Amino acid sequence: MRHCPVRSSCLRQTLAFGRREEVKSLELLGAMLALALIGAAVALGQLARRHRFGGGRGAHHAAFEQSPHGMLVVDAGSLKIVDANPALLRSLGYSLRELRKMPLAEIFSDNAGPPEALLAQLRQDAARLLIETGQCCRSGRFLHVELSGYRVEVGRRILYTLTTRDITVRRRVEAQQLEKQQHLDHLAHHDQLTGLPNRLFLAAHLPGAIDEAKRGNSMLAVLFLDLDRFKHINDSRGHETGDKLLKTVAQRIRATTRTEDIVVRMGGDEFIVVLKTVATPEQINETASRITEALAEPVVIDGRPLVTTASIGVSLFPRDGATMGELLRQSDTAMYQAKDRGRNNFQLFSPVMERKLKERMAIESSLRAAFQGRQLDVHYQPIVEIESHRVLALETLLRWRHPALGSVPPERFVAVAEETGLIVPIGEFVLERAIEDTARWQAAGAAAVPISVNISAVQLQRSDLPATITRLTHKHGVSPRMLLLELTESAVFEQREGRYGDSTRDAIARLRELGARIAIDDFGTGYSSLSYLKRWRVDYLKIDRGFVRDLVTDMSDLAIVEAIIAMARHLNIEVVAEGIEGWQQLEKLRQLGCSYAQGYLLARPAPFDQCWRYLTGQPLDLTSQPPSPESLEATGT
Repeated sequence: MRHCPVRSSCLRQTLAFGRREEVKSLELLGAMLALALIGAAVALGQLARRHRFGGGRGAHHAAFEQSPHGMLVVDAGSLKIVDANPALLRSLGYSLRELRKMPLAEIFSDNAGPPEALLAQLRQDAARLLIETGQCCRSGRFLHVELSGYRVEVGRRILYTLTTRDITVRRRVEAQQLEKQQHLDHLAHHDQLTGLPNRLFLAAHLPGAIDEAKRGNSMLAVLFLDLDRFKHINDSRGHETGDKLLKTVAQRIRATTRTEDIVVRMGGDEFIVVLKTVATPEQINETASRITEALAEPVVIDGRPLVTTASIGVSLFPRDGATMGELLRQSDTAMYQAKDRGRNNFQLFSPVMERKLKERMAIESSLRAAFQGRQLDVHYQPIVEIESHRVLALETLLRWRHPALGSVPPERFVAVAEETGLIVPIGEFVLERAIEDTARWQAAGAAAVPISVNISAVQLQRSDLPATITRLTHKHGVSPRMLLLELTESAVFEQREGRYGDSTRDAIARLRELGARIAIDDFGTGYSSLSYLKRWRVDYLKIDRGFVRDLVTDMSDLAIVEAIIAMARHLNIEVVAEGIEGWQQLEKLRQLGCSYAQGYLLARPAPFDQCWRYLTGQPLDLTSQPPSPESLEATGT
């Protein structure tokens, strides 16, 4: 079991401090006893011819005899036991006669064998020794003891006086404390849900793995895994199901990697895999493919199958970075590239991704400044009835005029605004601007034309849209019935069964109660789930321009558009075709029964002061030629 070296070191230092204080007292006693033994040895030396050493017991031997700690005298030359006090004899269970016949290594040994360190110090004729070892008793009991000793010279004879101290309880307490510390270290460095190491573990071990790869002149790969649509699973099936899924995912990832590789749960649905000693890039591809295939297998949770996938980004040492921070950052960037490419795939980091990331960060920073600096504007494009050429509504289109970059197309910044949450204040700005402009047109006597406003899924989730509309329409004196709110399929489908499902249904119901109408934008490009068309009241479906563009030449697009129009007619839903740029498209839509159209053939987006020609109540003049591609590009539309 791994443990934190710093914490363990602190624990050992604390225990060692207490031990040193105890040893000081013991050494003082040992020194006193040594002096007593020296006096005894001198006195006994005079009787050595008549008695064997240690046979006498005089008053000067009282300290030796009465010590509560075991003591013995060892001949430095032969390492034979010469004498032992009663405390040691009681502890060992041997008589002095038996003890003198036994080798020192038979009495003192550790679990691994004889106390080589003790014997080595004695053979080296050390003046002073201190060592921990084991004491083997006749009963089979094993004690942990601390031996401290001094060398004593008696004439030409060199003896060692050794004092033993039972530290079995202390060692047991230390072992328990160390085990507890190791357990706490494990908890601190491992994820409690999956049992995998966590980000603290990664921070402690990835730098070492990088150094190891550097010394071995080998490659190392960092794989950043993020589960696809895990939030939807968590919201729709509950957090308990989500936790069970994460456990299974962790087991499958661990099973597809080698023992020496590091698998970490960073938090949430993010995992890191560190592949050590990578021989070839193909090895990375094989591992990523194994992980992808393993995760694609259905997981049965509470009797219900569940399928999840992962987007994986890969960075390589030393090619993509030399530090942990660089490798994690590059793999994270590659993971987002995998998300952008449809999820359920893996991407190797490349400098192009980094440039895109920097561009995205620059756009985010500039967008915040643009919102504060009033660089954002709203243009309007008519939605026209195909048969009469009359204007049904004006759709609001957000425009960004950057002082240095010029016109920034929405596809470059809308996604960034949604990811950062800026879409909420920007969406409210567009909504208020549309309501305010409507009030100004009405005050000037223009025809009453509804305003179509795009509503982001993030805006629908994070703000009280009905309350906002009520406040703004009341502020500017405009009826909510003048609003046509366009929701994308993802805004409806992804939330209809999740955490926001009930709130989304409630919000749409409240919007309809206010009198606003609802349209599904870009229909056909998202999930195209027909269940919500049945469950919720929808007024308009807007067919995405991708199906309209090749309507005349592509039979598949023709079949899709025809099916959408027929379905909507049976559900009493009006259809708007987007992206009309040719007369043949417009005629074909008319033949299919499509009621409304929108595109550059009919009218170009225009700022507030150029929209009067759309508000006369008269049919639009479609005899003028559509704008050239160059002019369209120049407008940034």
